[in-house]
Amino acid sequence: METFWITAAAVLWGVGTGLLIPRAAYRLSVPPGEPWRAVCPAGHPVAGAGNGWLGRARCADGDSYGPSMPVLATVSAAACAVLAAATGVRPELVVWLLLAPAGVLLAIVDARAHRLPDVLTLPLAVAVLVLLGVVALLPGADGSWKTALLGSVALGAGFFAMFLIAPRGLGFGDVKLALALGAVLGWRGWGILLAGTFAGYLLFSLYGIGLILTRRSSRTKAIPVGPFVLAGTLVGTLLGSCAQ
Repeated sequence: METFWITAAAVLWGVGTGLLIPRAAYRLSVPPGEPWRAVCPAGHPVAGAGNGWLGRARCADGDSYGPSMPVLATVSAAACAVLAAATGVRPELVVWLLLAPAGVLLAIVDARAHRLPDVLTLPLAVAVLVLLGVVALLPGADGSWKTALLGSVALGAGFFAMFLIAPRGLGFGDVKLALALGAVLGWRGWGILLAGTFAGYLLFSLYGIGLILTRRSSRTKAIPVGPFVLAGTLVGTLLGSCAQ
């Protein structure tokens, strides 16, 4: 029964935070080097005090734009729900729930603009390590901050090596994102780090093959890696939680 109420609260958290994402996703979904969007597609200033970042992407004339609020709220709620159900009453669940909406935001921005903004990836890496460091001091924590730190360094280094080898296939934003994802996966140990990374690239490969088979893409067309490594991290986190 306790897990049920925790999962229910996680769903509400996911829905609430998911509803805050659309405006930020719209503003951040620009090609590298361009300033963040400050006007809607019709040319009106982005709604909200001081061109705000959170909330619905809605034009002054009432028309909505940007990613769908129901879709983002549903995805965020689903991610939070499965994390809560798998993790249960452990202090690291708070960290996972805080990170889930940020992961959804990064995934949608990368899918729309092939970009993982530094304004999100770098603070996220720092936040993950700091939060897990605090959690490691709490009773009931089920992970290792040391392997989280080493996982961050290892996955970041691995992605950096791949970036140097094939810069057209992997962006430097993916390298920065790997610092945060390596910490999340490393919290549960090296086996989960490998499993989560493998899951992400498996999903990426299957998606690419599916596009080619359906003739919706070619072998030379770039596909954003971010959404898939984020999904793989979710899979790895669930595996690590269920294995405990």
